Amino acid sequence: MTDTVISSASKEVIIGNNRPFVMIGERINPTGRKMLAKEMAEGDFSRVEQDALAQVAAGAQMLDVNAGIPLADEPQILADTIKLVQSLTNVPLSIDSSIVAALEAGLKVYNGKALLNSVTGEEERLEEVLPLVKKYGCAVVAISNDETGISEDPDVRFAVAKKIVEHAADYGIPSSDIVVDPLVMPIGAINSAVRQVMTLVRRLQDELKVNTTCGASNVSFGLPNRNGINAAFLTMAIASGLTSAITNPLHEPVMQAVIGADVMMGNDPHCFNWIKKYREPIADGENKQKRERRRNRSKQA
Repeated sequence: MTDTVISSASKEVIIGNNRPFVMIGERINPTGRKMLAKEMAEGDFSRVEQDALAQVAAGAQMLDVNAGIPLADEPQILADTIKLVQSLTNVPLSIDSSIVAALEAGLKVYNGKALLNSVTGEEERLEEVLPLVKKYGCAVVAISNDETGISEDPDVRFAVAKKIVEHAADYGIPSSDIVVDPLVMPIGAINSAVRQVMTLVRRLQDELKVNTTCGASNVSFGLPNRNGINAAFLTMAIASGLTSAITNPLHEPVMQAVIGADVMMGNDPHCFNWIKKYREPIADGENKQKRERRRNRSKQA
């Protein structure tokens, strides 16, 4: 099985089949968050700090960092944000931008092996991003669309992913350093969207031997009770072979779905992580009673 290793200066995370699912926290992203965008553009990173710490506390093994703010100095803001987040937590990061200069600015200040988000099948994008992946020795998210857009045909998306993997090989980048995003579309708009992704994830795993990720929250766009839909999707996707996702770990139904799916897939031996998170705490009085019983047994012995 293929393992994709991502690391910070002191911590390693492995994305892979037959391993615990990797939750990548999505909250450090100003897209659709006007207050966060305003603060980051003004050099105020207090909300970034709160989001970073809260996501890690909730169970995110990695964090996605995005600084896509219109008319702002994105390379500098992204670099500053990455330096801050690295000072707060040791979880590895996904460096997220559509601007190549911003991706490189983030890589220059990153300590460890990052996950670069992202490259597409567009020729120009391949020629700009893959040399960065090789230069900095990072892993990369490969999004399965190209100049023609996003196809509803899983076979077309597979062909784009295969093209990216083959181009990466020309640069000496192994398939283990490519994490393919099969592109989850809103289920409310495309009724077959999830079936398409399930089919594609299996093929990517079986034929290209690559790991996978996605923006899981996209599936519920426009629907009520989005967390319920996201949780149902993730459970099914993990069973189909999805190995990581960029989503919100602060939503309890989503976290329950992910941790529960790890149990069902046999990737949480002895249900250790589930028990650790959800076991009822023992009251102080009950602890004292147990200690007293142990002392009494010791005396009788």
